[in-house]
Amino acid sequence: MPQRRLGLLVALLLTALLLTASLACALPGTLPGGQDDQGEEAPVVEEPASEEAGSEALPEAGPAPEGVAGEGLKLIFLHHSSGENWLADENGGLGLALMQHGYFVSDTNYDWGPTVADLGPIGSFTDTGHWWIWFQGPESEDILQAVFSESEQHAGYTRLPDDPGGENVIVMFKSCFPNSGLEGAPDDLPTAGENPLRGLDPWSGAHTVANAKGIYVDLLEVFAAHPDKLFIAVTAPPLHEDETSPDQAANARAFNRWLTEEWLAEYPLANVAVFDFYNVLTSNAGSPEENDAGSETGNHHRLVNGEVEYITDQGSDTSAYAYPGDSHPTASGNQKASEEFAPLLDYFVQRWLDG
Repeated sequence: MPQRRLGLLVALLLTALLLTASLACALPGTLPGGQDDQGEEAPVVEEPASEEAGSEALPEAGPAPEGVAGEGLKLIFLHHSSGENWLADENGGLGLALMQHGYFVSDTNYDWGPTVADLGPIGSFTDTGHWWIWFQGPESEDILQAVFSESEQHAGYTRLPDDPGGENVIVMFKSCFPNSGLEGAPDDLPTAGENPLRGLDPWSGAHTVANAKGIYVDLLEVFAAHPDKLFIAVTAPPLHEDETSPDQAANARAFNRWLTEEWLAEYPLANVAVFDFYNVLTSNAGSPEENDAGSETGNHHRLVNGEVEYITDQGSDTSAYAYPGDSHPTASGNQKASEEFAPLLDYFVQRWLDG
């Protein structure tokens, strides 16, 4: 009898652990202690695709400019599972789209990179407050060197077969959807000076509009010190309407518009840009499985006739590509983002190269 009870206890514990892992990217505050290892989504483990695989799955990413804007340029994407899905050939197809535009793509994921005191491998920490650690914290010099020199894949997607050599010159970084659960008020000004959000996740009481703005303002000092790199801030995906409140949704909309329209207003260089992934995912063509890429209506962040088009008032403030209990964007939403992002990236790259 004692052995049977012990076996039952072990089975219950394993079930609980699996359930916790499945909820790891839930809304802030819904898990005991507010996080799993780092307040981010659970990893999706899969082997990198072969270089030849998935070529038929290439999304309509839009035409690359003459000469292929990304040719010979190395890009690294700092992400977790929503980014992994976006990259995947069978999901969002971003890796294929970037390959089509000439970029040699690498990425980071869970358990990647230098170990940070009191946390662990920095790749496991990609919330808004963690970007301060990546770019400005005590270990940031080692972290950035690892980012610039990384040439491996840590997710499954098809990429160019030949590494052109040298360092990554484009750094994309993105947080996951719990970071859209912002407290505070839409018009709150950026926190100046010592920021309580530094090094913390969205389950902390410090995850506010003001503190999130302050983190990004502080990052500009580091980006300005690396004019030979192009930094692309990708906004966090929106939450499903059942996983947020009207106030948090309004805060997320306001924060991401601030990032896209105001954050860089006085920044003097062309080596920083924003892609509003959040905004792109807030309108669809009728369901989470039908996207509105190419439509004249809906919310978009894209290049049209050589000009940036940014429409934010033809959708909602919550995800149009998610289901109750899971705010990970659907493949259709990710495909819309790939189609809009790849040509826009070419635009950002050319602007940066032109100085």
